[in-house]
Amino acid sequence: MIVTTTPDIVGKHITKTFGMVRGSTVRAKHLGKDLLAFFRNLVGGEIAEYSKMLAESREQALDRMISDAKKLGANAIVGTRYSTSHITKGAAEILIYGTAVLIEDEDEA
Repeated sequence: MIVTTTPDIVGKHITKTFGMVRGSTVRAKHLGKDLLAFFRNLVGGEIAEYSKMLAESREQALDRMISDAKKLGANAIVGTRYSTSHITKGAAEILIYGTAVLIEDEDEA
């Protein structure tokens, strides 16, 4: 599955548009990670525990969006964007969305 932030794919022709697809996940902070983050915040630097959690969340949301597109018969997703929103204290949603399309090589079009 090709996933891109651009509206088109060089060398490919969009033959069908299925519409918007999305994937999301909501993650809450973990008490143990919060304590480590608190101490790291005192001295500065990256909070690796949160970076890892957010990276895993983005991958899970991406996998869910790709699954959504495959169910429609798409072989690519264009115009992909990520969004993060605060749900409640200590929890955030990672959302990814794009347009599911069917593509083929330009020389086949």
